Amino acid sequence: MEKQHKNKSFYSSKWAFLLTGLLRDKSRSLLPIIVVSMGVMITVFLQSYMSGIFSDSIETTAKFSTGHVKVTTQAYKENLSQLPNDYAIVGIKEVLKKLKESYPDIIWTDRIQFGGLLDAPDSLGKTRSQGNVMGMGINLISNDDEINRMDLKSKLLTGHFPTKKNEILITNELFRKMNLKLGDRVTLISNSMYGDMAMYNFVISGTIHFGTSALDKGLILADIEDVRQALNMEDAAGEVLGFFSGSTYNNSKAIKISNQYNTDNSKKSDQFSLTMSPMSGIAGMDFMIAYSENAQFIIIFIFVFAMSIVLWNAGLVGGLRRYGEFGLRLAIGENKHEIYRSLIVEALLVGLIGSFIGTAIGLVLSWPMEHFGIDARNMMRNSNMMMPSIIKAQISTTTFFIGFIPGVFSTVIGALLAGIGIYKRETANLFKELEG
Repeated sequence: MEKQHKNKSFYSSKWAFLLTGLLRDKSRSLLPIIVVSMGVMITVFLQSYMSGIFSDSIETTAKFSTGHVKVTTQAYKENLSQLPNDYAIVGIKEVLKKLKESYPDIIWTDRIQFGGLLDAPDSLGKTRSQGNVMGMGINLISNDDEINRMDLKSKLLTGHFPTKKNEILITNELFRKMNLKLGDRVTLISNSMYGDMAMYNFVISGTIHFGTSALDKGLILADIEDVRQALNMEDAAGEVLGFFSGSTYNNSKAIKISNQYNTDNSKKSDQFSLTMSPMSGIAGMDFMIAYSENAQFIIIFIFVFAMSIVLWNAGLVGGLRRYGEFGLRLAIGENKHEIYRSLIVEALLVGLIGSFIGTAIGLVLSWPMEHFGIDARNMMRNSNMMMPSIIKAQISTTTFFIGFIPGVFSTVIGALLAGIGIYKRETANLFKELEG
């Protein structure tokens, strides 16, 4: 026991000795620590930035169209791209009630998506302009939940949100294309839930702009009760979207809940039986989620690899410059093993100090990006992707340790290689270099 205590005391005092030597000798520690700190700082900031972009993009898509999980009928899911409201969920009030009772930690909301033709009549009632539209029926009048969830307040350009029956929002591009004015009456021509033609009059209450060309070409938003009346969908809805309360999308959780629900409710023989799909199970989203989960790590790996090369070279140069010092230490009786170990310990200390400093600076730079972000509305004006209007970073658990990978390992690898170079040289050559 006494021997073990002495060994621990010896090694701790040696670490303290090497640390003191590094801090006192700025030529050995200052530049390597600065290089490590800069590399770690950029790595930490880049990781939080990429994590924020991918997470916000997924959340924006979920809030606007897919939800974290989506409940539809079997037939609706199989023909999802056609928005087949003839396969809509009937008895929606009872369905919502059961979902809220079975999964109280998930926020549920019903929506109706539809396509059609928007007709604007002149003073004589004849058509003066028309436009193809994609429509969405959401809760606009009864509460502000959907307005806040879809961030519609920041997208409202003119007018106001619907406050009474038969009012709709229309994209500003379609509004100008059809030469409309606020308060104009327009007619929606579409298909009802039963397959026959449906015609319904609306009044334009306001215009919106998403900054995404695919949406701005012709999207209309109406209160879901008005859409039910327009498409003969009383107590029905095309889909029910679920959102994890207080958390972002979790793919494994969504898959688990969906499998459990489908086991209890889905019947393959019944095309109107209900089925739940995780966001990753909706066409096109599986690739996006897999890409978001792996792309940031690929990019970070590339960056970490590049920084490791830089820091590795810095370690090699630092080691090569100290050949004279190693010759002197050999001359006074220190063996190569001790020199090699001390070189590695010094590199480890430099890597740890630089990584702590770089991580701290990276977190300081990431914090305002996480809370305030960058307004990207002008940059995303012609984008076809669903992106948030404010790009924010996201500080996660990974952010706190990702910088230590290039910071510690690259400096240690550099020291290992530099030490091997000294190991292979003859003591006599080191003495000659010392004399020179």
